Amino acid sequence: MDHMERFKGGYMYSVNDYCRELFGKKVYKIALNAGLSCPNRDGTCGTRGCIFCSAGGSGDFAEDPRLPLDEQIEAAKTRVRDKFHGDQFIAYFQAYTNTYAPPEHLEKLFCPVIERDDIAALSIATRPDCLSYETIALLDRLNRIKPVWVELGLQTIHPCTAEYIRRGYELSVYDEAVKALKSINVHVITHIILGLPGESAEDMKKTAEYVVRTYEKEPCKDRIHGGIKLQLLHVLKGTDLADDYEKGKFKVLSLEEYTDILCRILEIIPDDIVIHRLTGDGPKKLLIAPLWSADKKKVINTINKAIRERGL
Repeated sequence: MDHMERFKGGYMYSVNDYCRELFGKKVYKIALNAGLSCPNRDGTCGTRGCIFCSAGGSGDFAEDPRLPLDEQIEAAKTRVRDKFHGDQFIAYFQAYTNTYAPPEHLEKLFCPVIERDDIAALSIATRPDCLSYETIALLDRLNRIKPVWVELGLQTIHPCTAEYIRRGYELSVYDEAVKALKSINVHVITHIILGLPGESAEDMKKTAEYVVRTYEKEPCKDRIHGGIKLQLLHVLKGTDLADDYEKGKFKVLSLEEYTDILCRILEIIPDDIVIHRLTGDGPKKLLIAPLWSADKKKVINTINKAIRERGL
């Protein structure tokens, strides 16, 4: 059965489905800021970050890094109480690169969090080039306590785009990172950005196809091969991407274009890969384009309607 045939039954494996299977109930993800940096900012491989990345290191919705992590967790729990009444949370280390520190420092950050009764799992956003042997060993130990998810910012497989966005590592580095993480049975989530300048719908689909093949080549011990986050490109104030946009060097996707590309990609993702995100929010105070993305209700309704109509 090929991937297209799998979707004729109208099934998409959402992160909510996965969490209910894994934890037996609904859990909620809370974004934390560990106060770490990034090799694309401290001069190791760059100083200006990825071209689309805000000053907050893609952690604009995370808690205040000046607070200890325990206080960040409590603040985040209070913030979501109106929409979530459960008692279990996924601690999402979101801002910057969350394995970019000596393993002994990472252990001091992660261990107290994963040992909390109200934390069901850790989700750690990082770069594929920031996973040393010692860090993989630490993640292995943590994953034996509670589930650990590692989120890798791949964004694209295309070399010209990767150079333009200043990603700072070769595709083979991503391949090796997935292999290492799969070897310790960590749930790997790959971030893909849709709408990067110069990329066609077919280019974006090829990135998703590559991730699917990589997961199938490096399967986990259970039936879940990995996860994918599909993210709309946002143009944010203060980024070099904003400068190029304002100079007219590229156009952003319309809601209709984005929805069509998204559905084309969903059609080729098999049901043993978890869909963690179908779009994303840009901070409204920083958002330059596309402005339609600020109407979250309309975006979600449009995407859900298209998914139903295509039987996904």
